[in-house]
Amino acid sequence: MSLDFSGRVAIVTGAGGGLGREHALALSKRGAKVVVNDLGGARDGSGGSASAAQAVVDEIIAAGGEAIANSASVTDFAAVQAMVQDAMDKWGRVDILINNAGILRDKSFGKMELEDFRLVVEVHLMGSVNCCKAVWPIMVEQNYGRIMMTTSSSGLYGNFGQSNYSAAKLGLVGLMQTLSIEGAKHDIRVNSLAPTAATRMTNGLYPEAMLNAIQASDVVPAMLVLAAQDAPNRTILCAGAGSFEAAHISLTQGVYLGRGESVDEELMARLQEVKDSNEQKIPENGMAQGHQEIMAAMAAHRD
Repeated sequence: MSLDFSGRVAIVTGAGGGLGREHALALSKRGAKVVVNDLGGARDGSGGSASAAQAVVDEIIAAGGEAIANSASVTDFAAVQAMVQDAMDKWGRVDILINNAGILRDKSFGKMELEDFRLVVEVHLMGSVNCCKAVWPIMVEQNYGRIMMTTSSSGLYGNFGQSNYSAAKLGLVGLMQTLSIEGAKHDIRVNSLAPTAATRMTNGLYPEAMLNAIQASDVVPAMLVLAAQDAPNRTILCAGAGSFEAAHISLTQGVYLGRGESVDEELMARLQEVKDSNEQKIPENGMAQGHQEIMAAMAAHRD
């Protein structure tokens, strides 16, 4: 697998610090030209400044790379389109999109204001949608694209006080699932990364000793693999502290119960059997669930 990004153009959102900065620096080090995007706001999304993105661009240029800064909010589709056009005007293509921008507004669901829920979903999920939409026709035209969503263990498995963040992060996996199918014929490969890293977003969530063990740079190899020419498609990689795993949304073999007045009681009685993961599989697409259920019904009627 080649991890040479010479000649490639990458857009990295939320790249003014933390994981995004590490992603941008790593892509540049391996030859990519990079658009460093960052609104420059606080962790909760308030405020904004172009200085964060420019500082990373300065680092890249000082190291001999090529980069431009952009301070657009990913929630503003027109501004995102302008950012993509800037990349096209300067370099003539966009090969890689790293959707990394995000904010946190943590609070238990019962105490959370709906506006805080909406804004987190708007930045993480709709921000990634906006960026994907802006680069999609370019990637289709050039028959090449690599898109990475930044999901989270909170989205995959839940986390107290993060209902808004969790919903947005799992939404990104759903977006990945469909875009990876629709983009395949154009060699647009879409994947997700669930990172565990010490960044501004995790301050106060872990003890100091644990934070020292989960450096943002430890996550970068997974990003490089997911953005590479030989990248997989429709893969969820988890990374942190030097370990790498894959997460899957799987389907159990299940149980055919048919129809009838007592199906609800039987389902309750056999629920553990339905949940049995011994013969679970990873469906190729959303139709696979229905296909499995129809096949089970047809087999039962033949018996």
